[in-house]
Amino acid sequence: MKITGKVWRYGDDFNTDAIIPARYLYTADPQELALHCMEDVDSSFVSAVRPGDIILAGKNYGCGSSREHAPMALKAIGIGCVVAGSFARIFYRNAINIGLAIMECDVCAESGDRLEIDFDSGSIKNLRTGQVFQARPLPPFMQELLGAGGLMEYVKSRRARHATNG
Repeated sequence: MKITGKVWRYGDDFNTDAIIPARYLYTADPQELALHCMEDVDSSFVSAVRPGDIILAGKNYGCGSSREHAPMALKAIGIGCVVAGSFARIFYRNAINIGLAIMECDVCAESGDRLEIDFDSGSIKNLRTGQVFQARPLPPFMQELLGAGGLMEYVKSRRARHATNG
């Protein structure tokens, strides 16, 4: 599986409160969360981001609270993948569980560049510079979870398959 998207660049220690401000935690509706994604960091983000765009960050992305609202908001607004030098562990698990693609890799790119990500090989190419970076490929099972839309959708589809196969 491959995606190509525009880069939204952020730094180290990017907190879940910056992704979705705590004042919106009254809801778990993904579309409502998407309306407020990144609004305290970049008020133009919601209107400018496009499906398939890529967040590129430094170390410890998704630190802070363990709420799954943050990856949920990113997925709902259409982020195709978050690439970071490292992730806060709970954010990493929450992202995979809700079906948001993530990859750990230090990538040299600027906001506005376009990246091509190959999840099978782990290759990340900056289309402006031609530089190629190597992340660890997503294991097939994680790709299955992402393809199903997250852990809950994966489990539902497995249960449905088993029910029809008796």
